[in-house]
Amino acid sequence: MAKKRAARAANPRGTSASRGFKENPAKSPNPNFQAIQFSDFVLWTMIFCATLAAYLPAVRGGLLWDDSSHLTKPGLQSFHGLWRIWFELGATQQYYPLLHSAFWLEHRMWGDTVAGYHLTDIALHALSACLVVMIMKRLSLPGAWFAGFVFALHPVHVESVAWISEQKSTLSGVFYLASLLTYLHFDQDRRESKYLLATGLFVLALLSKTVTATLPAVLLLIFWWRRGRLEWKRDVQPLLPWFALGITAGLFTSWVERTLIGARGADFLLTPVQRVLIAGRVICFYADKLLWPTNLTFFYPHWKVDPAVWWQWLFPAGVLAVGMGLVFAARRYRGPLASFLIFCGTLFPVLGFLNVYPFRYSYVADHFQYLASLGIIVPVASVLVRGIERISSRRAATIACFTLILILGVLTWRQSRMYRDIETLYRASLVRNPGSWLAHYNLGVLFAEMPARLPDAIAEYQAALQIRPDFAEAHVSLGNSLSQIPGRLPDAIAEYQAALQIKPDYAEAHNDLGIALSFTPGRLQDAIAEYQAALRIRPDYAEAHVNLGNALSQIPGRQPEAIAEYQAALQINPDYAEAHYNLGNLLARTPGRLQDAIAEYQAALRINLEYAKAHYNLGIVFEGIPGRLPDAIAEYQAALRIKPDYAEAHNELGTVLAEIPGRLPDAMAEYQAALRIRPDYAEAHYNLGNALSQIPGREPEAIAEYQAALRIDPEYANLVKERIRALRASRPPSEK
Repeated sequence: MAKKRAARAANPRGTSASRGFKENPAKSPNPNFQAIQFSDFVLWTMIFCATLAAYLPAVRGGLLWDDSSHLTKPGLQSFHGLWRIWFELGATQQYYPLLHSAFWLEHRMWGDTVAGYHLTDIALHALSACLVVMIMKRLSLPGAWFAGFVFALHPVHVESVAWISEQKSTLSGVFYLASLLTYLHFDQDRRESKYLLATGLFVLALLSKTVTATLPAVLLLIFWWRRGRLEWKRDVQPLLPWFALGITAGLFTSWVERTLIGARGADFLLTPVQRVLIAGRVICFYADKLLWPTNLTFFYPHWKVDPAVWWQWLFPAGVLAVGMGLVFAARRYRGPLASFLIFCGTLFPVLGFLNVYPFRYSYVADHFQYLASLGIIVPVASVLVRGIERISSRRAATIACFTLILILGVLTWRQSRMYRDIETLYRASLVRNPGSWLAHYNLGVLFAEMPARLPDAIAEYQAALQIRPDFAEAHVSLGNSLSQIPGRLPDAIAEYQAALQIKPDYAEAHNDLGIALSFTPGRLQDAIAEYQAALRIRPDYAEAHVNLGNALSQIPGRQPEAIAEYQAALQINPDYAEAHYNLGNLLARTPGRLQDAIAEYQAALRINLEYAKAHYNLGIVFEGIPGRLPDAIAEYQAALRIKPDYAEAHNELGTVLAEIPGRLPDAMAEYQAALRIRPDYAEAHYNLGNALSQIPGREPEAIAEYQAALRIDPEYANLVKERIRALRASRPPSEK
């Protein structure tokens, strides 16, 4: 008994870490790589360099999937936009204000240069790997450097690092691990400043990604592993505020996922039994991908969860069996159980018990286990290093670890190549998961943005619908593509209607159906009804307000209602340039509202200086105001700088120049430029004829231009006849 008391006195914190990994904390082992005479600085540098080398293919890559939705939008790039990021729900894709503040700052630093975002992700990931090393050294665990390199170069993390949208994982990971390390320091000396710093870092982690809410539970598990028991005042009480912060942040994010992002509906109607089956399978899936990282892909199959299928019960049963076995073994070795609980607990937000929007596509994704992976990487690395050193020399252990790190680095480099561009990513995903309707759909979205690949887009949408016929978004996107093909508008309408049969409250489908009907003769009232249906579902749908305004503006006597719709759109989105532009068009046709029209065009141009049509229409308004011809010329020229093939702007600029003494040759040059772009432009032919008719000796050319206008547009018949008659009457008798 005396000996036991003496042992406890030497270790006042309680049972040592040796119960977990059979290690005496009084004799802190040298980390694996100390056998080589490298300084820590060199090894940290090596982690950064190795990570950069492994991810080099991704650095050259472009934007992927929803990157453009996460990166700072034009309306948020000002300091007011930064305020909106923090205080306006819905201003950003997800409410992670620190993440989007980082994106805001990065945009200020390198604008739209994608490589800057990739390099930031790589640096954050490498920094997290260094923090892993520091934490393991703090806990006196062997293999700290080995685990750091494994975390940095494991291919399962490629999705988190190479996908810019997932900077939320790498950024939150840095704050999470820094908070953990700082709290471990606080646990030793109990200094209030360190507690406050650790708390601040935890809050920053939550503001980057709320999956980090599990950190206080992880700390308690670490303390239980080290000491064998938890004390309320020393261990639990300081972390109670952290639990409160984490639970609050988690509940808020869950509400945002359901109400703002859309994690609700048929895709999320799962029974408690189904959620248990998903949870068991998710844990097994992630452990398998960590220990044997093959066939990693961007889109994994969406499992069909059926309690009647017996083998699906093997997953939760296996997890339960492992857990019970580790509980029994914890009487002697606490480490494995602590690691198991850290792994499963960190995964809890994505185990299926809470609705997460990506569950629509798959219940698993590599980036979901970015932090949870440490629950396996750290203990496995420690056990491997200790085991190799026991059966061989330290030199052999170093060689073995280096070999494994090299293999992981090569696998990561190969996996990173998938992320060099969006088409490569989707094609590679289909090779590994041919049934991925989402990959087909996203390829369709990509091809739809390329006019020459519209048939490919249609084929991809149809492939997605063959796999999943009830995919309403694919019906709508297919309808949008079909509507761009002459003669296929009825087919497009059928696709929109199919989407609404599947999802009657699909506001975007109502809106797009309204657009298609507005281009169908005699269906304008039906189009209005669809826009109104969209607005009943989503009163804040600015685009539907604008489209309804466009439709109402075509009906005599309903212009005031149209103006009200445009104004409603602008109340929802003051930076909606098209709403300002369309309101300007309508006000320009309203008696006494010309100055208001000018103000709206100018507002549109403040938002988008490259808005060629707004410059053009503003020029037309100035052209009709005495003394504003120079302004009209400036606007037409601005439109042509943006869009040199803007035939109408060339023609109108010519019309203005023709009124200025001495500028007739310039006017003719503009008409001719318009006709090079559009040879069938009847008005430009007529205007060029007018210009030529003012030059002695060029009457035959003028007549030829008039006749060209008449061949293209018979409505010019009376004007052309009158002009030709006047020309012939003005010619001298000898020339008649």
